[in-house]
Amino acid sequence: MNGPLTERRHMNNINIGILGGGPAALFMLKRLVENFNENIAVTIFERKGQLGAGMPYSTEGACKEHITNVSDREIPEIVSSLETWIEAAPVELLREYDIDRFDFDEYHGVPRLVFGQFLAAQFELVLKAAKEAGIKVRVFTNTSVADLSYDSNTQQVTVTTTERGEHLFDTVIVATGHNWPKENEGKVPNWFDSPYPPSKLPQECNFPIAIKGSSLTAIDAVKTLARANGSFEAAGDTVVYKRNANSNEFRIVMHSIGGLLPAIRFHLENIDNAHEVLLTAEELKEVKAGNDGFVPLDYLFQRNFMEPLRTEQPDFFDKVSHMGLEAFVAYMMSLRNDLEPFTLFRAEYAEAEKSIRRKRSIYWKEMLSELSYAMNYPAKHLSAEDMTRLREVLMPLISIVIAMIPQSACRELLALHDAGVLEVVSVNKESTVEPADEGCIYTYMDEEGNEQQVHYRLFVNGIGQSAMSFEELPFASLREEKTVSPAYLQYRSQEAGKSARGQDEKKVLKDSAGNYFLRVPGVSINDHFQVLDPYGAANQHIYMMAVPYIAGLNPDYSGLDFCETASTRIAAQLAKTILQPGDEQLMS
Repeated sequence: MNGPLTERRHMNNINIGILGGGPAALFMLKRLVENFNENIAVTIFERKGQLGAGMPYSTEGACKEHITNVSDREIPEIVSSLETWIEAAPVELLREYDIDRFDFDEYHGVPRLVFGQFLAAQFELVLKAAKEAGIKVRVFTNTSVADLSYDSNTQQVTVTTTERGEHLFDTVIVATGHNWPKENEGKVPNWFDSPYPPSKLPQECNFPIAIKGSSLTAIDAVKTLARANGSFEAAGDTVVYKRNANSNEFRIVMHSIGGLLPAIRFHLENIDNAHEVLLTAEELKEVKAGNDGFVPLDYLFQRNFMEPLRTEQPDFFDKVSHMGLEAFVAYMMSLRNDLEPFTLFRAEYAEAEKSIRRKRSIYWKEMLSELSYAMNYPAKHLSAEDMTRLREVLMPLISIVIAMIPQSACRELLALHDAGVLEVVSVNKESTVEPADEGCIYTYMDEEGNEQQVHYRLFVNGIGQSAMSFEELPFASLREEKTVSPAYLQYRSQEAGKSARGQDEKKVLKDSAGNYFLRVPGVSINDHFQVLDPYGAANQHIYMMAVPYIAGLNPDYSGLDFCETASTRIAAQLAKTILQPGDEQLMS
């Protein structure tokens, strides 16, 4: 590479900007410290006043009652373990959250707000390591990034902030995390486009409440609303729920496609081989070469689910080995649909408790979780047909299984149901939620095929983080300058593409060569998370790991695992981009 970056390289002044100061930024800074030395300088822009916690582990995304759905042993290595940090944590903090440091081990989870403090402490340790390595790091908290632009002549990226003006960088990594846009919230009384921050939810609701979805996001809303209108009390090995005197009519109705609740956290065994399940660059190249440039979804299903299942759970494998992807999903869904939601939920709770007690995995679920992780990165090489299959067939099952509700949350949901407070109703995919003068009108077909139209005085959208469209990318200059482009996947079959275009010309495009492409949410990126322009050329200076804007090509962004893998790939590519022959001194 020639130009200004080359000159700055030899002047030992490579400036890197990180937008966001949450978990993704934490892992990204850690990778930079591990791989480079004092010849780089890093600036971090964080909208809030705290580093590390991000949205899920701060008051923007959690209250005291919200618990992590992973244990210490499942957290990717940062600097120190959660168990080590708990051993030295302030007594007042542990007492506030009822944590016994002497009874805490790597199998425990913690309240999300406590985990946020752990991540903040890890960030401080990484900043200390950067200082010791001679890497200059500037941190701008309470700073919002208003725009991002790229100058192809100078090869510099301009970060425009609301509070601190403009800043120039050689490379910028976008790690801004979750985004919960408001559509009707603030305009329609008692309508909430998300349950975050949870402090905004009403304190007293003496009437039924509608929640869309049954994801972890929906369960966050349930836990907060339940505490505002009643209390949980210990009853032996379980808990019971009692409504407040002023909340006799309080009730929560979760609206779930198929009437299904997520699965419950169980014991995971293969936590150390996450990177081993990913396709290597050589394998990816070989598979694409043999499949017209695509990675077949069926190949990933066999490689990362069926084959490991053969070894880990041969009896179950024998039952399903003859099934293809569609048949397997239909079989597993039929087992769930045959039972009333809370009957199944109670049975899965008992199964999960046994798994944790015996420290023995529920292997088919763990293999499905590994498949979700493994397919995320080659997903951008799927055909449009396979991406449609992934989203419509496989992801509904995966999203149920990998949610992994903490045991404590499960006990509370069962207590609410037993108290007649919580109900799950099955809705069809075509169900609608429309604003009312207050709350919403929920319209859906019930399991008997009858249309139901119900008015609720309060509505909470609990479907979780949605994939954001290309137009919703908050950096207008990148779109206007065509530094970035919408994400597309090509149809492998011309006939399938032509048929899809006949149904939706806005989402399916045809190029001058007669090829058909499916538009998916977000921006186009390559395997190194570099943004692509409309001609498919990678920008060597802008990396996108903000999950809402790459979800079209990365359908599963599972928390800290995603942060670890994405940051590793970005750091590796940065080394190739920055380093030229004779520049090895940049590396630590």
